[in-house]
Amino acid sequence: MARPQSPDYDKRSEAILAAAAALFARKGFSGTSVAELAKACGASKSLIYHYFPSKDDVLYAVMAEHLDALTEAAETACASGSAGDRLRALTIAFMRLYASAQNHHKVLLNELDSLPAERRADVIAKQRRIIAAAESVIAEIGPRPDSRVNAMLFFGMINWTHTWFDPAGPVMPEMLAMRVVELMLRGVASPQAS
Repeated sequence: MARPQSPDYDKRSEAILAAAAALFARKGFSGTSVAELAKACGASKSLIYHYFPSKDDVLYAVMAEHLDALTEAAETACASGSAGDRLRALTIAFMRLYASAQNHHKVLLNELDSLPAERRADVIAKQRRIIAAAESVIAEIGPRPDSRVNAMLFFGMINWTHTWFDPAGPVMPEMLAMRVVELMLRGVASPQAS
């Protein structure tokens, strides 16, 4: 008979993922051992393996958790309103997530190649859905045959904020998001003739 799941299973799983994200962001996936993760969680290695069968599973879960939050934010932001309103909502939602999950975001951007091929393909598919949501809104604002380029420029502006953004600094995520939206609306809605 299977052992029943403990009432705090989700809470412990989240704590493991938060500790893993911090360690992987700071030391890299290959530079972090399961023993270090267990120590950071105040747990045993066997407890880590109870929740996640392998270190690869922990890495995948860190990335999937972040991507699932981004996907949900994109779906909510793109549900209604004008294209400009949807771009604002999407950018604010992404910046809030990036600011509150900097470790997860850093791991997602830096450790994709550490995943086994099948898991890497799943992460890439999730990333493509998020990009497609942004591309759709951006293309609606300024239709172009190369709208993917504008979408990638958008992500280029926001994806690397974790390298310099200070959540305790003078610029809040919402303020930063509005700067990005302003740049996108000015550049995408009325592109210069070349």
